[in-house]
Amino acid sequence: MPDAKVRVEVDVQVSPAYAGVVAEERLQTVAQAVLQREGGTGTSPAELTLVITDDAGIQALNRDFLGNDAPTDVLAFSALEEDGPFVAAPEASGYLGDVIISYPRAVAQAQQQGHAPGQELDLLVVHGILHLLGYDHADEEEKAAMWAKQDEILNALPTARRGQIPDRQRAIEDL
Repeated sequence: MPDAKVRVEVDVQVSPAYAGVVAEERLQTVAQAVLQREGGTGTSPAELTLVITDDAGIQALNRDFLGNDAPTDVLAFSALEEDGPFVAAPEASGYLGDVIISYPRAVAQAQQQGHAPGQELDLLVVHGILHLLGYDHADEEEKAAMWAKQDEILNALPTARRGQIPDRQRAIEDL
């Protein structure tokens, strides 16, 4: 865990359809915990945008930017990737990118796994931000490292959900 406290700014945008059900403060807390634990962008303030949308919204992004015309649970668009679909302005050096989550997918996956939708949102926020920070799961070695990091972060969250992390053995629909 990094020694210095990283300044973190998380812009949470929740679709109006889910405004009363999604705990924006919780999403902020989880995002900040990931960036604090991982050191964010080093000495620069870390910033990211976290969007909660529906299946149609995430499907459009998945189709338009990744060529997959299907909804998914989480997408991460890193501003740090040189060959990514977005270019960050030079003054936005601490901007990590955007994490987009489908709330209906999170609810369905939570029901399938037998835990609360909030726990699934925690997992998807952590998973998406780890992608922004360069983690991936393209092969078994990367997947093992990323899943271990997810578990470590989820278990360290300041919450009553601690110790009740979602089963990481299941496949996360992803990028």
